[in-house]
Amino acid sequence: MEPFMYVIIGVVAVVVVIVAVYSFLRNKKINENGIEADAVVSRIDTDTQTDADGSVSTNETYYVEYQNAEGEIVTAKLGNPPFGAVVGTTIRVKYLPEKPKYVRRVK
Repeated sequence: MEPFMYVIIGVVAVVVVIVAVYSFLRNKKINENGIEADAVVSRIDTDTQTDADGSVSTNETYYVEYQNAEGEIVTAKLGNPPFGAVVGTTIRVKYLPEKPKYVRRVK
């Protein structure tokens, strides 16, 4: 393997670790300091891709709407949707008041 490939692999590994740590810390902060609210699944975006070998993969992105403590309606992407959720499903979430688009589902 060429030396620059090791550098590329190293850079990718560092980026993956940084993203993982950031996500962990953000979720920890939401769990510890978040405000709970009822949210409704408002939209599910589906992205289907076909690989070179013909295999098909589908990714779904879930969005919820909830009313924050100030009475504003917030739309946010939900990273951990409940199994079987459809548009209209009501779930409990936690959000950060300073970053209301950061939400986690309360399990």
